[in-house]
Amino acid sequence: MLADHYDLVVVGGGITGAGIFREAVKTGARVLLVEKNDYASGTSSWSSKLVHGGLRYLKTGEWRLTLESVRERQRLMNEAPGLVERQPFLMPIYQGRKPGKVTMRLGLWLYDRMAGVASSRWLDDRQTLLHEPHLRQDGLLGAVAYDDARTDDARLVLRLIFEAVGEGGTACNYTAAQPWRERNHVRGISLADGRRIETAMVINATGVFAGDWGGASPKLRPLRGSHFVFPIEKLPIQRAVSWLHPKDQRPVFVYPWQGAALYGTTDLDHDGDLHAPRMSQDEARYLLDGLAHQFPSLRLTAGDAISTYAGIRPVVASGKHDPSAESRESAMWSEPGLVGITGGKLTTFRVTARQALREAAKQRTDLAPAADESVFKRSALVMNDWEQLRHSARNEQVHHLDDLMMRRTRMGLLLPQGGEAVLDRVAEICRSELGWDDARWQQEKSRYLDYWQRQHSPEHLA
Repeated sequence: MLADHYDLVVVGGGITGAGIFREAVKTGARVLLVEKNDYASGTSSWSSKLVHGGLRYLKTGEWRLTLESVRERQRLMNEAPGLVERQPFLMPIYQGRKPGKVTMRLGLWLYDRMAGVASSRWLDDRQTLLHEPHLRQDGLLGAVAYDDARTDDARLVLRLIFEAVGEGGTACNYTAAQPWRERNHVRGISLADGRRIETAMVINATGVFAGDWGGASPKLRPLRGSHFVFPIEKLPIQRAVSWLHPKDQRPVFVYPWQGAALYGTTDLDHDGDLHAPRMSQDEARYLLDGLAHQFPSLRLTAGDAISTYAGIRPVVASGKHDPSAESRESAMWSEPGLVGITGGKLTTFRVTARQALREAAKQRTDLAPAADESVFKRSALVMNDWEQLRHSARNEQVHHLDDLMMRRTRMGLLLPQGGEAVLDRVAEICRSELGWDDARWQQEKSRYLDYWQRQHSPEHLA
C-alpha cells in the first residue's frame, strides 16, 4: 500500500513523531510515518502520564520551559477534554522540612501567572487531612493545593496518528526503516524488505534510538523512570499528592489514574536493554521507602501492587553528575535531507513538532508549519474497555495481543495478572475482528503473558 515517494517521512511513532506527523499533514504535504514496533510502545506509553507545567523547572531557572509547558497544558485541556483532564494536587508542608510554605506559595504564584489561571491555595492541617487522611501527621502544617493535568499517554499518541491518517496521512507500525543516503544526502528510507521510499525530507524522531542513524545526533543519556500501579483500595487517595523523597529530596507523587493509584517515579541512568526496561529491586525499595514516609499507616509492599512499568527518557547528556539535573529540553540537528529531534517533554509535543518542521522548511519551504491552530479536529469517542477493544481491533492497526491490552486499552496495567482472567472474552474479539484462528490465539496469548511477567509483574520485587 505504500507509495514510492512522499513529501515527508517521519520515522518514530512516539509522542514526538506523532506530533510532527499531525502538524505536517495540516500543511497539505503528503506524509508517511513509520514505526518499527507498535505506536507508543516505547517511552511514550511508560511516562508518568502527567501533562504538567514542570513546577520543578522554576527552581532550576528554566523559565521559558515552564512558561511553554503551562501554556501547552492549558491548551490541551481545552482542546482534548476527556483525554487531557485537570488533576488537583496537594503538596504537604511539614515543620522543619523542605519545601517551606513561603517558597512553595511563591513558586505556585508564578506558576499560576504563567498559566493565566489562579488555582493554587493554602490548606491548613485540618483541611489537608480531610482531603487525604492517610498522610503523615507528625509536624504537618498544611498543604499547598494546585492544579496540573493527566492523560493516557498511549491514547494521546494514537489519537494524533489516527486523526492525521483520517486527513490524508499514511502511517504504518511494525515497519522498520533505515536512512537511504547517497553522496552525503539522505534521499529517503530503506525498509526491511529491501524497498526504498524516496522523499524530499526525513525527520528522525526515534527517541532513545536517535543515535542509531549516525549523523550529527547529540550524545544521549538514557534515564529510567519506574512506577507502581496499586489498587485504589490499597492506596486510597482522592487527589494527587506530591512530596520530596526523604533520601535524596527528589519529587515523587501518587495520583488516581483510571481507577487505580499510579505512583512514581525514579530517575536513574539506564545501562540495560533499551527495548525492555523494567523496575529494579533497588528502585522498588526506594519508591516503597518514599511511600512509607508519606503514608506510614498503609504499610504497602510490592506484593500489594497490580503491576509495574518503566520507561526510558531520551535526555541529552550535558555531563552533570545528578541525572535529575539534566535539562528536559529537546535537541535538534540536521544534514542534507534530514532533520533529527529528540528529548523534550510529553506536554510540549506540539511545540517540538513545529520546531522540527521549521527546521525542515530551511531545506524545503513547502514543509513550513501551518497556522498555530488546534491540534485536534474531532471529539474523542467515549468507550468502555470492551467497546474500545473491539473498535481498536477493527480500526487501529493491531498486530499483537499486547497492542490491545497494553496500549489500545490499559487493561494489562490495571487488572491483576495482566488481565489473564478476561482473556477468553478478549479471544472472541480477536477471532471476529482480526481473523485469528485458535493456533494464532494461543501463540499471542502465550507471547503476551510471557511479556507481562517479564516487564510488568511485581512478583520479582516482593
